[in-house]
Parts: sequence; C-alpha cells; structure tokens
Amino acid sequence: MKRNIIISAIAALGVFLAVHVIAQQPGRNLVPLTEDNLKNPSPNDWLMYNRTYEAQRFSPLQQINKSNVGQLTLAWSVTQGAGTQEGIPLIHDGVMYVQAPGAIVQALDAANGQVIWEYKRDLAPNLKTGAKAKTIAIGFDMVYWSSPDSTLVALDARTGEVRWEAKNDGRGNSEGAILAGDKVISGGTCTKNSDCYISAHDAKTGKLVWKFYTAARTGEPGGDSWGGVPDEKRTASTWGLGGTYDPATNSIIWGVANPTPNSRLERHDGNFNAIPTHAPADLFSNSTLSIDANTGKLNWYYQHLPGDDWDEDWTNDRVLVTTTLNPTKETAKWFNAKIKAGERRDIVLVTGESGGAFALDRRTGEFLWANPWPYDVPNFFLKNIDENGITYLNESTMLPRPNMTNTVCFFNTRSYWAQGYSPLTNSLYVPFVDTCNEEKTNDPGKRSSHNGVVRDPSKLDEFSGVSKINAATGKVEHIFKGPNPINSAILLTAGNLLFVGDLGHNFRALDQESGKVLWETMLPGPAANSTVTYAVNGRQYVAIYTGDGLLTASVAAYNKQVKSTRRVNTIQVFALPEETAKQTPLLPAPAAAKGKAATKAAPKGSTK
Repeated sequence: MKRNIIISAIAALGVFLAVHVIAQQPGRNLVPLTEDNLKNPSPNDWLMYNRTYEAQRFSPLQQINKSNVGQLTLAWSVTQGAGTQEGIPLIHDGVMYVQAPGAIVQALDAANGQVIWEYKRDLAPNLKTGAKAKTIAIGFDMVYWSSPDSTLVALDARTGEVRWEAKNDGRGNSEGAILAGDKVISGGTCTKNSDCYISAHDAKTGKLVWKFYTAARTGEPGGDSWGGVPDEKRTASTWGLGGTYDPATNSIIWGVANPTPNSRLERHDGNFNAIPTHAPADLFSNSTLSIDANTGKLNWYYQHLPGDDWDEDWTNDRVLVTTTLNPTKETAKWFNAKIKAGERRDIVLVTGESGGAFALDRRTGEFLWANPWPYDVPNFFLKNIDENGITYLNESTMLPRPNMTNTVCFFNTRSYWAQGYSPLTNSLYVPFVDTCNEEKTNDPGKRSSHNGVVRDPSKLDEFSGVSKINAATGKVEHIFKGPNPINSAILLTAGNLLFVGDLGHNFRALDQESGKVLWETMLPGPAANSTVTYAVNGRQYVAIYTGDGLLTASVAAYNKQVKSTRRVNTIQVFALPEETAKQTPLLPAPAAAKGKAATKAAPKGSTK
C-alpha cells in the first residue's frame, strides 16, 4: 500500500532555542570531517557512538595497557542536571560533544571538561514523552541530535548554533541518529496513531530523502505475515540503539523491536494461530534489516524472533566483522552446513534482549551460525533453526489461551548497553544479566503483563557478566561474572583491555582474553552506557557517564543485593598520570621499529 510522505516545515514553531558560548579556545579551529574521515577516523577521535561504521567499539590506542592500567586516576569530572542518562559522547579534535539531561547538547574541552558551548531546547510545557535519544552524530561541521519533541536538529559543531531542523511527525526520538555518508539516519518509537519508520535526511540541508516503514503493510513485501491485522494496528519500532552503515555495500544495517501489543492474542483478536510459530511472522518485527542507503529500499531481512509473544526486542546495535568461518557442532548449536571451513565472509553479529547470538552474511542476510545465549536452557525462546535459517519458537513457553502464565528465557538479558568486538581475539563481547520473563495473558481486551525474574537456578553472585563469543565459530564463554548488573557499553582497546561498569558503581578494566580484573574504581553513581576512549595532546583518556537510564530501576530490582545511589548524573574521565603518559606511546610502534626500544614521547593528538 502506498503512503503519502509529508515533509514537515524545517522550523519548529513556538520553540525557544538558546545557545550559550562559555569558552572559545578549543573547537573554533575545528577541521570539518569528510566522508573519508568518517571511514578512517583518527585514533584520537571517537566519531560515532560505537566509534566506527563497523560498530566494533575497538580503539587502536594502547597508551593505557595491561602493564600500567593500575595507575589510572581521575583526570576530570563534571556534574550534570537531573533526568534520564542514556547517551554516549563523541570526541573530535579535542572537543567532547555530549547530550545532557534536560534537552541539552554541550561541547566540552575533552582535556578538562570546561564547557565551550551549550544548546538548550525549551520544550513545550505540555510535552509528555519518555523518549530520550541515546546517540548523537557528527559529520562535516555539524552535530546531529534527535530532540525529545520529535525534531532532528543540526548544530554548528564550532558554536552550537542551529543550522537546520527537520520534524519527524508522530515519532518519539528515543534512538538517536547516525551518519551514513551524506545522510543522517534515525529511528525511534511510535504510537497507535503513527507509523514506525527509519528515515534518512540530507546531512547538509535536512531535506527528507526517504522513509522505511518497519511494520510491513498489505500489498508490500512481508505484508501477508501479519494475518488479518489491519494496517493501522501494525507496529514494530526501533526504540533502542541505532544501527550502522556499511560503506562497502552502501547499506544501512538496522534492528527492529517487538510487534505491539506484546502478546499474540492481543495482536490477533484472540486468534493465537493467525500466524505461524516460525518465521516469517509479523514482519519486520525482531529482525535485522539491510536497507539501501540511497533509496531506502529493502535489500534483505532476517527474522530472529517471529511473532513475539513476550515483548522481547531485537533492536539495538549490529556489529560488522570480516572473518573466516569454522562453526562446528561443538561450538554452535545451529549453523549453516553449506559453510566451507576457513571460508572468509563479511558478517554482521547480532544479540537480542531475549538472548541468542547470530552471525549473518552482511551482503545477503544468509544465516551462518547461532547459539542460545547467555545459556542453553529448556525454556529458551527458540526451539530450532532449520537448514535454511528459519527460526522456530519454543511453543512450550508460549501463551495460546487467556489467563495463562508461562516463563521464557531470556528477558532484558541485554538492552541498549552496546556490545563490542576485538580483532585481537576475533570475538564479540556482550554484557548480560541472567533474567527470564514471567508472562501472563489476561482476558480479551486487557493487556498482558510480564515480570522479569532471576533465572532459576541462577546464582545471585554470578547474576551478571560479560560474554566472549568467537566470531568464526560461535563459541560462547563467560569471562567475567558478578552480582551487580552490567549497565555500560563495552569498550575495547589495543592495550588488550576491556572496560565495563555496573549498577553497583563499579568501573573495571578486564583482560580481554581471561576476564581478569586488572583495575577497578568506584563511581559516584551507577554506570550509564557511554564508555569511550580518546586522546588529546598525547594523553589517552577513558570516559564513562553515571546516572539513571530507562531500565536502571527494573534491572536493579532483580537482585536485592545491589546497592546503588540513584540519580547521580556525571561524566567521569580517567587517565594515566601525566609523567607516565609522556613515556608511553599512544599507538603501537611501526612494524619496522618492533624490537627496538620505544622511548619517544607519545605523538600529539589535538592541539589548540
């Protein structure tokens, strides 16, 4: 079914915009970023929420490494205002760009936290939304931000002044934006009265280029997968972390969340069997999508969880990797038998809120391997994946009648806490919590309810942790476990380190291979996504936010042992002592110099 696309006015009427310039040293001489810069970023910068288009969250910086990480100390910190804290900072040319609570975007001096400029959007007093964008984007000479009033805003990266605005009618900007070449891509939440979509805007002008609707309609590819549900009642949002961009194929790789309402009985007027218990069902919910960046046309899709019955999401980040493949019966429960051992592929790695880890061919969407994750348990949501990659639900965990209660695993085992990949180990690292979903269906016309519960027989002192999943084989290892729910993004560095934080205020550096704790400190509040690293003037920094996110209260409630001070919104930035930093290179020595003493001072990063 064709839809009319209405391009809203660029200016948002009745919205007061304020820019305060506080300091004028860093940032004024900012060098605009080209598309080539975005493809090959400076090691000193963190230009995307997952650093690069591949979304690996791996930094080549190694000044901080296993031999000296124990010397890390607080370099600077700032306190932020009250509100939801789910963002991830970006760093370019010595300037840190942050989305702060209270509809604020700031530019800070990345060496000391001093505010350079601040943009505050004065929202309408009657605006009611829980949608807070999780990411901002930077490119050319602009910062791109999805504001809570459903407006995509481009700010001058030097001054914070508004360059253009584009209204996204009816969609909450909970996801944020990424840059894909010369386009800004964004997703978000949707309502009963608005379609769910991913959109592309021209990065320089704000002009709408295309929209892709994430719930297939009648007469469109996938439209018959919804049974008899009217088009206007089909919803599947992209509320979490945004996807990524593959320049090699000029494709957007994006994840979609669950269909709503949450249970099959609600969505299909009490008819549980209106759709099958295998893919495809309720497309494109709980799927990975590949979309042509120029046209917005679908290249391929893969549905991880068909016809969701439990409110399990497969939105959030996708990681792009090139690897040889060698899955076996010992390493992957399900794998494509057509794969030749040692075959090299461009792949996308995916994990979901319901558990499960998948590898797909990045160019075609072909299924390669999958594993139950974090654990293989009897009430895991999937029963099987066949030789064609079709996913089959575990019917014993489903709810075909009203007034039923059942438990499925897993639930919020990961959410918008970004995963990461290290080329040093060819492994994906994913934070997890060991929780399942106790779901209940109610009488027709009433919403079903669900309750996250600690998986029986999970041990509370090993309730959360970090998984290491081999990209070539699918093998899952848990290299770290503890009682406090992980609540930060994974950060990996060439120093063979993994940084991660939790709700118990712990911030740790782990060995990537073994998970051994090499350094830890206490934060003033719960860790909040965000973990990044960068360099300024030859010194490497590691930054993390503290504060409350969307799921902080619910995840903390799973384990009563968790002790956490809530509503403490800060940015905490760590570095080696200056003398140690001066004596340690930021980057590995060139190949020709290996074996020779490396005594030179670290190369300078940004200079102001």
